[in-house]
Amino acid sequence: QVQLVESGGGSVQAGGSLRLSCVASGDIASTDSMGWFRQLLGIVRVGVATVNTSGGTNSAESVKGRFTISKDNVKNTLYLEINSPKPQDTAMYYCGARRPGILPPVSWDADFTEWGQGTQVTVSS
Repeated sequence: QVQLVESGGGSVQAGGSLRLSCVASGDIASTDSMGWFRQLLGIVRVGVATVNTSGGTNSAESVKGRFTISKDNVKNTLYLEINSPKPQDTAMYYCGARRPGILPPVSWDADFTEWGQGTQVTVSS
């Protein structure tokens, strides 16, 4: 089992910046990817950005050029640098982890099963 603890959320003005952190512990070696997801008002959780064990990244079109995912393997910490946020980026942000399955995932943000408690990001105009 993997434990994920997010931090860094808060209120930010549009055009500002914010950095989210996610500290991972437990059976991290069993995972092949970690990522950031967001959820608004109970709507389905959607992928924001992910990074695999080789350092390869994927991100949603809506955040490309503004959000950057990175990880520190020594600190077992995942980051999401949020630049030039927009009001529509307001959501609860979750850190997730994925274990490899028998079949490859159908998309870069599929099959994540381990979750943190989330951290709220609110962007004001």
